[in-house]
Formats: sequence, C-alpha cells, structure tokens
Amino acid sequence: MSAKISSPADLRKLREQARADVEVRGAPKETSITVHMGTCGIAAGARDVMAALVAEVGARKVETVTLRQSGCIGLCDREPMLTLKDAGGREFLYVRLDKKKARRIVSEHVIAGTPVAALISEGQEGAQA
Repeated sequence: MSAKISSPADLRKLREQARADVEVRGAPKETSITVHMGTCGIAAGARDVMAALVAEVGARKVETVTLRQSGCIGLCDREPMLTLKDAGGREFLYVRLDKKKARRIVSEHVIAGTPVAALISEGQEGAQA
C-alpha cells in the first residue's frame, strides 16, 4: 500500500479497489486469460505480465474477462506466455510477453476483437479447445 489511510472515505476507496481486483479473477466470463506462472514463467517475468493485465483490464473497465494463472505448460523457452480463450472457444497462445505486449493484447484482442498475430505462437492461431 502506498498511501496512508486517513479517513473512512480512503478505506472505502481501498475496499472498492480490492473488490475490483478480486472480481477480475472471479467467475467465468466471455473471455478467459490464463497467465502461465510456473517457475520458468515467473523467472521470465510472468508476474509483471499478470500485473499489467490486471491494471489494464481494470483501467479500461473491461468486465468480460476472467484472469487466471496456471503452472508451466512445457514451453519454457517461450515464457512469459498466456492463453486467451474467446467466447467462441478459440484459444490463442501468446508468447515471449512483457508488460507492453500484455497491454497491447488487451487493447487489440480483448477490446477490438483482433488477435495480435505477431505475438501468437506459431501454429496456435485460434485453435479450437
């Protein structure tokens, strides 16, 4: 926490922010984003990617996304990575990510509906689940 709580209003604001952060990881929604956070992913920066996603989804007030985390999927050389599953059941494996790329995925794929082809693992473009 960066700011000191000095009034009931400050506490209410903090509570609402915490609820919003928990809600984004809550019940299944239209789009699911899973950040792969095994040891290799964390070492490569997956925590930063998850933090960027939480911040971007919150800042843009996107309510159709569930953020989750999982362990390693065996592609350690492509970490950090995430799997995005859209409303149609198509899965997209985004690889070699950083905070800027994570924000781009939210902007272009989640909000605009256009997958970011340059960041998708070869052979994984919209695979059916």
